Amino acid sequence: MTVLHNPNTHLTAKERSTPSLPVRMLHERQLIRGKVLDFGCGFGKDVDFLHQKGVDVQGYDPHYFPQYPSGTFDTILCFYVLNVLFPEEQNTVLMQISSLLKPTGRAYFAVRRDIQKDGFRTHQVHGKPTYQCFVKLPYTSIFLNENTEFYEYQHVNQRIDNQSKCPFCKPASRLHLLAETPLSYAVLDGYPVTKGHTLIIPKRHVADYFELTFEEQKDLVQLSAFVQKRIKADFQPDGFTTGMNIGKVAGQKFPHAALHLIPRYTGDCKNPSGGIRAVLR
Repeated sequence: MTVLHNPNTHLTAKERSTPSLPVRMLHERQLIRGKVLDFGCGFGKDVDFLHQKGVDVQGYDPHYFPQYPSGTFDTILCFYVLNVLFPEEQNTVLMQISSLLKPTGRAYFAVRRDIQKDGFRTHQVHGKPTYQCFVKLPYTSIFLNENTEFYEYQHVNQRIDNQSKCPFCKPASRLHLLAETPLSYAVLDGYPVTKGHTLIIPKRHVADYFELTFEEQKDLVQLSAFVQKRIKADFQPDGFTTGMNIGKVAGQKFPHAALHLIPRYTGDCKNPSGGIRAVLR
């Protein structure tokens, strides 16, 4: 899936002499715990600050510190990154962060609240066009003033405030969450038909895929493309079958849309000829 890209996002990184307000405030509140990642760290001033405080922290920035993180983290920080990205790029960052966060971890996002209009503007120092936009996230807001807002994120299947009785609206905490966006999430199926069988599920309780909004459908496609790469790396399948059941006659058990991404392996069935066309045979 091709994602639009703004080549000058790195120009919005600021060289600061002091650590940012979000990192100082979160550190004072003792919310920065365990193994920490600063995602989109820019020049790394906040990473330096946390190092000095004895925190086990590393920084990642696709331009300034391009070594992509390995492993998972207890706390992930992402400050003023989303405001300079197109929507599809924002989604990619959110998927990356959710996939790097430990099951019981927390991620903290800071976004600007002083942006009046989305669009490109000429950078005062570099003289090149840079993009900025207003960002609102469906996560818990923990601080807000006229200039900035901080959010706390945790995996959808770890939230204790979710009282839904639908197993797709409230996925079990035991499930392995692969990645998440504001609109959908991907988990390893609890009853897989092959190794790596994954469900990509919209968060809104809708039974019929065709009743989802276009944005929700597009989100499912982007998330499925993201997790497919991970499944290929983790399980080395020889192919994939993907699809969904819509309605009881088609085998839909729960009235909540779900896209199945099923890795296929040589010899996993006697005769794979026909693929999905053979489902009625």
